[in-house]
Amino acid sequence: MSSLKERISADVTGALKGGDKARVGALRLVLAAIKQREVDERVQLGDADILAVLERLAKQRRESIEQFARAGRGDLVAQETFELDLITSYLPEPLPPAALEAAVTDAIAAIGATSIKDMGKVMALLKGSLQGRADMTTVSALVKSRLG
Repeated sequence: MSSLKERISADVTGALKGGDKARVGALRLVLAAIKQREVDERVQLGDADILAVLERLAKQRRESIEQFARAGRGDLVAQETFELDLITSYLPEPLPPAALEAAVTDAIAAIGATSIKDMGKVMALLKGSLQGRADMTTVSALVKSRLG
């Protein structure tokens, strides 16, 4: 079992012992998403794969918060915000914008990318090093602006 999955499982146990029902529920949602991917792919996920699951869950929560806020549902915004904060606590510290731009510049130079046709190669290189540390949509937009 990966260390991240063990940490989440231990946190579920701690929340159960502490009687924190909201935290238990949110952590069980996270573990269920991890388990679902493991069942779907018939593999044990490593930390990098679990980070990808956590990023997807965080993205879903951000989108839900935006939609619920537009609908005036403060109760649902609060619940989704709580879950988002919990999920992001397991993600690595995000890269500052300057470091992100430097990583994109380095990747473009390493590949020798000169046009938008090389974007896939650059993104593949960046995905491994930036997984969990940067929003890949932002990274994609940055790469596109540099190559376009």
